[in-house]
Amino acid sequence: MSAAATPGITPVFVRLKLSLLRNGLRQSAGRRAAYIASVTVALLFAAVQLLGLIALRGNEHATTVCVLLVAILALGWAVMPLFFPSGDETLDPTRLVMLPLRPRPLVRALLVASLVGIGPLFTLCLALGAAIALAHGAAATVVAVLAVALTVLVCVALARAVAAANIRLLTSRKGRDLAVLSGLVIAVGAQVVNFGAQKLGSSGLDTLDPAADVVRWIPPAAALGAVDSVSEGSYATGAAQLVLSALALFALLALWQHSLTRLMTTPDGSTLAAAEPDKGTSRTSGALGALLPQGRTGTVMERSLRYVWRDPKTKAAWVTSLAIGLIVPLFNALQGTGSVYFACFAAGMLGILMYNQFGQDTSAFWMVAMTISSPRDAYVEIRGRALALLLITLPYATLVTVLTTALLGEWHALPEVLGLSFALLGAMLATGAWSSTRFPYSIPQEGYKNVAPGQAGLAWISIFGGMVAAALLCAPIIALAIWLHASGSASLSWLLLPVGAVYGAAITEAGSRLAAPRLAKRLPEILTAVSRG
Repeated sequence: MSAAATPGITPVFVRLKLSLLRNGLRQSAGRRAAYIASVTVALLFAAVQLLGLIALRGNEHATTVCVLLVAILALGWAVMPLFFPSGDETLDPTRLVMLPLRPRPLVRALLVASLVGIGPLFTLCLALGAAIALAHGAAATVVAVLAVALTVLVCVALARAVAAANIRLLTSRKGRDLAVLSGLVIAVGAQVVNFGAQKLGSSGLDTLDPAADVVRWIPPAAALGAVDSVSEGSYATGAAQLVLSALALFALLALWQHSLTRLMTTPDGSTLAAAEPDKGTSRTSGALGALLPQGRTGTVMERSLRYVWRDPKTKAAWVTSLAIGLIVPLFNALQGTGSVYFACFAAGMLGILMYNQFGQDTSAFWMVAMTISSPRDAYVEIRGRALALLLITLPYATLVTVLTTALLGEWHALPEVLGLSFALLGAMLATGAWSSTRFPYSIPQEGYKNVAPGQAGLAWISIFGGMVAAALLCAPIIALAIWLHASGSASLSWLLLPVGAVYGAAITEAGSRLAAPRLAKRLPEILTAVSRG
């Protein structure tokens, strides 16, 4: 492409972005309704944010709120491409590698086209409200105009640079793993925000002032910090913060251009790596196999553990359970409102993973079904899956219980809570084994759905019915704990540790043996149910 024709690609890319939006809305009425609803909600939220920030004008904490809010917004722009790689078709620069385009004008065109959308408009409203809240005087107003433009451009360039630098990852299986795990990030982030909001409610915004003093020198928050500095008469400081934001924009554009150049001039190495023999596979397999029992039990355990590591849906379920099982008891303990018994939540979260064991295999379950010819084979299969889960769950539940008791300082309750956790885990493994054979359902491999259409009722019965049954199975251990405290024999509560461990192991064994004949008998039905997705 000639140099004279190169500048003309910017309006072309803007029209391309508009065409993508328009054609996407033409696909279905449902998609149009969802887009219109999302735009409406985003605009309403942006308007509320704009008015709220303007209302902070003159407030002593206006600088702290505005600077930190812009920093959080920029962080969102940075992680958005990692967890939602398919949210915008124009985020994938590999679609343009066959076109005769130079990186520098391509970066300029993509940057302008990226300003079309809900995200940039929302960012503009927030930056505008922050600038109005901080600008006092003619000089600060001029700086505010530059700060708003720099804030929006830095946020957009940051998202594009991150996407271009990681596009090979985002379009691979590991990238799909990240997308599946985005729900975990949101869940954990919600707990962190909730914890932070409670702390702020008790101590006030003064505690955030030191953090704001640091963040106001980090772009793009530095641009808003420049507005506040100029408003206070610190022109040299404001100029330095503004220059720092401009340098960050140029650095991001240079990184973006470098990534585009590399993408357009180098081959995709993923296929070359796939063609090479995996030299570490045999060593890894041998090391893992040496730690597991011999025979079918060890084979089943190894297969289950490999699913945890390699299958995106299974990995997402495990990581989510591990994170939430740790967050709930620890955050409640840190807030001073928790109980040492909340540590049992960790065992409960991981015990849920025993439910619908064969649905996790999807259509690959037929290979497992071919190896089951008797109730004995079925029993070993179920026992191996339970042991694989216990291999992670037992030390994890113990760790969470120890941390919770340490934070609360109730070491005397550690044996009792451990015994209750082990009993609960055994009950859930037992009911999970039976539920997996009685109410199997398919888990779609694509998308974010965890239940195939038409099988939601089976999923509800399997999980919640099994949890109720597990609670009933734990009733004897819970009753024993209550009786020890009510009768004044709390000093003997340490007996719950061996009793709970033995009881949990016994009902796990009983549940596996009870489910084995049903599994051997209903193999065709289970295979049909789990292969629907």
